[in-house]
Amino acid sequence: MIVGLDEVGRGCWAGPVAAGAVLLRAPIAGLRDSKKLTKLARERLDAEIRVSALAYGIGWVTPQEVDEWGLTEAVRTAMKRAFARITAPYERIVVDGNHNFLADIPRSEAIIAADNTIPAVSAASIIAKVARDRYMADASLRHPGYGFEKHVGYGTAAHLAAMKLQGICSMHRKSFKPVQAFVT
Repeated sequence: MIVGLDEVGRGCWAGPVAAGAVLLRAPIAGLRDSKKLTKLARERLDAEIRVSALAYGIGWVTPQEVDEWGLTEAVRTAMKRAFARITAPYERIVVDGNHNFLADIPRSEAIIAADNTIPAVSAASIIAKVARDRYMADASLRHPGYGFEKHVGYGTAAHLAAMKLQGICSMHRKSFKPVQAFVT
């Protein structure tokens, strides 16, 4: 009974950091790192995870919180917020990566590439990615012209061109170097 945790959006110039936490009830076929799946496969698995998991949670940290706290604390907080939704008993917690953001919680550990090798972490990767991508698609309606529905806040040539044309909006992380050039 492993609670898997992973984050998405750490390196984005805009949008929140999201973390997923999942405690699977039973194996789900096709789970792997969300970045290695098509959008359609992620969305199908996201729906299955939400229906069949023993427990799951999504933790969010706003761009303003990222600016205020820094990236390390933002990821830790997103993971803690996601983990807080896990109310069922578990045996251990596995965080994807080389840093255990939940080190203060007993039975937690970090494992590199766990999002591709441990099903609960793969599931956490998937639900966090799908939730954040949907959030950014919705944000593109509130902030048209930035292309958030396409690049989901990552630093792309199109995103940079949009910032040069329109400046920045409330979705941007003002503490990130590429964005700082546009802060007035």
